[in-house]
Amino acid sequence: MAGLQLEEVRKVYGNGQVAVHDASFRIEDGELMVLVGPSGCGKSTLLRMIAGLEEITSGTLRIGGRVVNDVAPKDRDIAMVFQSYALYPHMTVAENLGFGLKLRGQPRAEVERRVAAAAAMLGLEGMLGKRPREMSGGQRQRVALGRALVREPEVFLLDEPLSNLDAKLRHSTRTEIARLHRRLGTTMVYVTHDQVEAMTLGQRIVVLDAGRIQQIDTPMVLYERPANLFVAGFLGSPAMNLLEGELQAADGLRLAVDGAPAAGVPLPGATVPDAWLGRRVVLGVRPEHLSPAPGDGLPARVEVVEAVGSEAYLHLDFAGRPLVSRLPPQSLPVPGAELRMRADPAHLHFFDPQSGARLAI
Repeated sequence: MAGLQLEEVRKVYGNGQVAVHDASFRIEDGELMVLVGPSGCGKSTLLRMIAGLEEITSGTLRIGGRVVNDVAPKDRDIAMVFQSYALYPHMTVAENLGFGLKLRGQPRAEVERRVAAAAAMLGLEGMLGKRPREMSGGQRQRVALGRALVREPEVFLLDEPLSNLDAKLRHSTRTEIARLHRRLGTTMVYVTHDQVEAMTLGQRIVVLDAGRIQQIDTPMVLYERPANLFVAGFLGSPAMNLLEGELQAADGLRLAVDGAPAAGVPLPGATVPDAWLGRRVVLGVRPEHLSPAPGDGLPARVEVVEAVGSEAYLHLDFAGRPLVSRLPPQSLPVPGAELRMRADPAHLHFFDPQSGARLAI
């Protein structure tokens, strides 16, 4: 096993496009780190630089303390799992699992030992004689994982390995990867655009946008204290509600929103520094912290009700702005109903509308 250290790692293509801007962070030995962000944010490019499949323009990459900028991929002691399974269709599962080891000249007994161990770990024992066409997508992805597993590398790199699976298979395979990491204790770097995958798998998460690192932390810190508007809007399903306006102290703290009723957004129980009064801010409220309340609250009209069993989502309209409220199972309002909604004062987020940075109270 080995940790990774990136020091101002940068990738610039020949046309001048900067894909990754000076990425600096450490992945601890045995950690499962997730790189997440929208398409084109640089996450896969960063992973490919770690793998040695993309040249590093500048900066330093260390694996296990060794600088590997100019080390060939085959000599980095890494194993990579791609979005496509890339299995040999004419080979059995056992042959697919052991093929890379045979190419490296491993003795037959060692190949069989590693193949058997990987098959047992991934529940593939009864499928070793099958060919890929006889298997489901989830089973093929497990074979792809097993092919990396038999290498016994210092670092696993996974590039959106679940993207080709349906929702049910994604969930079950995600659980298998988490169990596999706990069992092996091997360093893993996992790339995804799916923030649910990132939140459920990562011990820590690197959030990227436009090639720049926005925040690095544990899933719950990112969720509860996003560093900026991008992280606040990207992580969370449904996304955080965001409203821009001016903070005022008339009859208690409230946010005056352009084009909204004069009462704006009442914030009973919330406190902010006196210097913030009269300042324009972006108020953030997670859907679970916005709920119907009698009396003083922001007026909203119910547009759509989504009841999904264990919880329900109210899609609301507030002065032409969409809001979402997450509620436990209960008697739900009907579309068209007029409600008063109140934000939990203990779970409010404030951001600067120009820089997007979080404002610390």
